[in-house]
Amino acid sequence: MKYMNRKGKRREGDDDDDPLSGVANLFDVAMVFALGLMVMLLLYLSMPEVLTQTDMTIVKNPGQQNMEVIVKSGERIEKLDMMNETVQEEIVGEVGRIYKTGGGGMIYVPSNMTEGVK
Repeated sequence: MKYMNRKGKRREGDDDDDPLSGVANLFDVAMVFALGLMVMLLLYLSMPEVLTQTDMTIVKNPGQQNMEVIVKSGERIEKLDMMNETVQEEIVGEVGRIYKTGGGGMIYVPSNMTEGVK
């Protein structure tokens, strides 16, 4: 019977009486779950480029007052501020041309390739 009575004799490292011992890793589990949800959301929205090093540009609401341009280059993501003002600038050269297709799409042709296009 002396082995059954452990009330006054606790060993070092015996934390069975701690009510929070079972919840110690709950925060870590929640963070892994949240990260998994974010990755699945990006894959569901067909935007896996956000997770990689590829550069990309997203235009939200093109041509409207609340248009937003989001540019990702490397690991840096920034939102460009759009303003509704007319600015005069000197044109120093042509970068390329944009052609509109019959189906409503657009084709960008760099300026070094436009010599043969008519």
